[in-house]
Formats: sequence, structure tokens, C-alpha cells
Amino acid sequence: MIDDTRIRGKIKAQISKFSGIISKGFSKPKRKLIKEVLYGIQASKDVKLSNISRTLNEEIDLIKTENRLSSSLDGVDFTDGINAQICRLGSNKVLDDMVIAVDDGDIRKKYARHMENLAGIHDGSENEIGNGYWLCKAVAADLEHKTVIPLYCEAYSQKAEDFKSAHAQRFKLIDKVSEYIGNKGIWAMDRGGDNNKQFNKFINTNKRFVIRLQKKRNLLHKGTVKNCYELAKCVPCPFEAKIIKYEEGKEKSIIISYNAVPVKLPNRKKKLYLVVIKGFGKEPMMLLTSCRVHLKVKESIWRITEIYLTRWKCEESFRYIKQSYNLEDLRVRSYIRIRNIVVLVLAVSYFASVYLGQNLKLKILVERIYVVSKRFFGIPSFFNYAIADGLYNLLYPDKKGITHTRGKETGADFQLCFDFCFDP
Repeated sequence: MIDDTRIRGKIKAQISKFSGIISKGFSKPKRKLIKEVLYGIQASKDVKLSNISRTLNEEIDLIKTENRLSSSLDGVDFTDGINAQICRLGSNKVLDDMVIAVDDGDIRKKYARHMENLAGIHDGSENEIGNGYWLCKAVAADLEHKTVIPLYCEAYSQKAEDFKSAHAQRFKLIDKVSEYIGNKGIWAMDRGGDNNKQFNKFINTNKRFVIRLQKKRNLLHKGTVKNCYELAKCVPCPFEAKIIKYEEGKEKSIIISYNAVPVKLPNRKKKLYLVVIKGFGKEPMMLLTSCRVHLKVKESIWRITEIYLTRWKCEESFRYIKQSYNLEDLRVRSYIRIRNIVVLVLAVSYFASVYLGQNLKLKILVERIYVVSKRFFGIPSFFNYAIADGLYNLLYPDKKGITHTRGKETGADFQLCFDFCFDP
């Protein structure tokens, strides 16, 4: 049997190395804090400072550890610095045809009254208005759904002094991610991206995009301005595909039909394509894309549909971040602390899913983590949940915290030695 103590030591060393990389530019106390909170979130699968403090196992009263963490998380905003480092790390893994999914999420705080800049949000899971904070997120994924790379996550509130608009937050995300990946990737957005400012942003910077349209959008087709919904209903869809949907744990096959027509936005010269898909619901799905489409080749049209469906896969990554680390249960009051914890959860998810999950040099370590994740039916295709559970099962019982590690905070290369011992 493999000694879990050695595995824990190797994981702690990797956390120390990773925290040193993403905390560049911060002071030494803040670098130490980032390492401790990263470890605590991963070891407890929670963002509450009380549970993070328990995993550190300091030789002082628990309340003093919690107060120290709470005090240190205030004052300096980690959001921009850590997001930049995560984008830099993920940039060499983003390929030219990957999907960059952008989504506006939320953190719902039903019972909070005194959290700083608490504002009205739309709770997407319950489809109602409540109090909380907005999230601006970006994830990269390939069309085969084998690679998912968290790139950016920022919490914000419309009541904050530096808040300008939701568009400004989204453009900040696009600019930061583009700073590292350039024009690689195809940006995919839901109907929230159907606005003139967003289209101008993508077109002016020569980015490829696939955006789902709302019914009110007008398009220029064959020299005439037409409503996209009325146009979609008239477009014949001779191409068909069979897809499998999962509803209540059961497979259901449906036949969808699709086609595409060339269009333009009013007052814009760039040639675009409207892809129409019928069969997902009572009304046709309308996708506007700047990607080149061969209208007589069904695979070329279907590829645009696949890009948008991959955006749905990215939403599973968003759910993973919120569910695996209990993000909506954060219990700090100041706005800076809230933003810091959110971006640190992004860093934890990147560490688990990419830094460990996609690192061939750490393959043996990851396989051991899978084993202790205790899955009944093997590892699913979206393995992030299994890695998060495995790391939790390994680290939570540990009594030494992150203090005693072999890795260094400098981010220097750390060579793992896989000299695992097996009991006879």
C-alpha cells in the first residue's frame, strides 16, 4: 500500500511551488497568506476561514488563526495579480481552435445584511432576484471536452466605488485574457453577449466569436434589414444530426436540423454568418459567428454548433468551482476579502484541474489522488470533482498543515521523486 504521508508531502510541495508562482509581486507576508489559504481551501473544500484555519493546525488558539487570516486578507486586492498569473500559466495550453467561454455568474447571499457592497443580482440557479455579488468568468475548453482550463474569475458589485458597468467588467476580462493568448481561441457567449458594444469589441479586435442571439436582434440579409427570429423561421434546414441528451439520469436521443446564411450587422461591413438550429426547443436557436463557414459543407456549419455546445460544457466548470469549494458559503464582510477569496478559489481550481490534472510529470501522483477519491463507478470524463475529493481525502486528516513542506515559495523548479514504497 502506498504511504499516504509521502503523497501528502508531495502535494504540499506542489501547492507551495504553485503559490510561489501565482503570488509574484506581492510582499512576503502576503505570499505566505496566499499559500496558506490555497492549502486551506483545497484541504477543507471550503472557503470559511474557520475551516481553513483548522487545516493549518497552528499551535495557537483556532480563533487567533482565523483572526490572523481575516486581517491579512484585507488591505491588498489579489484579484488582478492572480488573474494575470493564471492567464499566463494557461496561455500556452490554449490552442488556436479552443473555445473561450465567457459567463456572468453570481454568488447568492440570501441572509447576509452587513457584507460590504452587497447588491442585487439575478440568481441563475433559482431564476429570481436576490442579494449577492456578480462573477465575471472565463474558461477555455477543446471541442472534445477533454481539456478545461480556468482562466479568469473576478467578483464585483455595482455598488463598489470603482464599478463602471457590466460591459466594462467583461471587456476587462477580454483584454486581460487576450494579453496572454492573443487571438487564439474562439469566444463563445450566451444571449447576454448579444449587444452592439460586445460585437464592436470583438470585430474591432479581429476576434472570432460565436454568440447566441436574442429575438430582437436585427441583421442585414441580402441587402434588407430583417429580424433574426423571423429570418431563422424562414431558413430551410436540410442538414440533420442526432444527439443524446440526459434528462433525469436517462438518455434521450433527439434529431436536430441546422443551416447557415451569410449576414451582416447593420452599419458594419464585416461578413458574418447566422447559424440556425431547430430541434433543441420549440423555437430555433440562433448563433451569430465571425468564423468562416462553408455553406454547402454540413460539417463546417455543425462545427459552429459544437463550439456553442462546448460553452455549455464550460458551465460545468463554473459549477465545479462553486460546488467543490462551497463558494457561496463565504463568510467575510469586507469587499476586498470577498474578491480575494473568489480569485483564490479560481487558483485552487486551476491547481487541481490543470497544474496537477494535466501535468504528465505528476501522472503517478494524480492516479493516487484518483484512488483516494472513492468513486463507485470510476472517474467521469470531467475528472475535476474526483481530483478535488481525492486531495481533500488526503490533506484533511493531516495534522501538520502546510508549514512543513519540501517546496519553496520562490516558484523554483521542484523535482518530484516517485520512489513509492509498496507493502508486500
